[in-house]
Amino acid sequence: IDARIYPGIPTDDQALFGVLATQAEGETLVFDTLFEGRFNYVAEIEKMGATVKVLNPHQAVFSGPTPLRGETITSYDLRAGASLILAALLAKGQSVIKEIYQVDRGYEKIEERLQKLGADIQRVPEGE
Repeated sequence: IDARIYPGIPTDDQALFGVLATQAEGETLVFDTLFEGRFNYVAEIEKMGATVKVLNPHQAVFSGPTPLRGETITSYDLRAGASLILAALLAKGQSVIKEIYQVDRGYEKIEERLQKLGADIQRVPEGE
């Protein structure tokens, strides 16, 4: 997966494809040459059981399929947060995503929209 400017795969979607790659057969090499730091979500999905090797600030290899398990994880930015929601929905067991307000900047009331699609998701105020 090579995140690029149009007409390539948008770099903003790279983290979503990374999470999906954990469910694909074999190894998936993900490139994101536009920005550094776009693999900050990897440590969080590794807590959930993902097998990922970050090669450098612009490349990572995702191995799969890997069953993900529920875990307490942290959203560090909007794009990473959206990918962590996807990972939590794929995971067996309950997941808690801290700092979820990061996602609100781009996906207002995302939990309500996902509930309408049948997702078992709820927003719990921090500290509960």
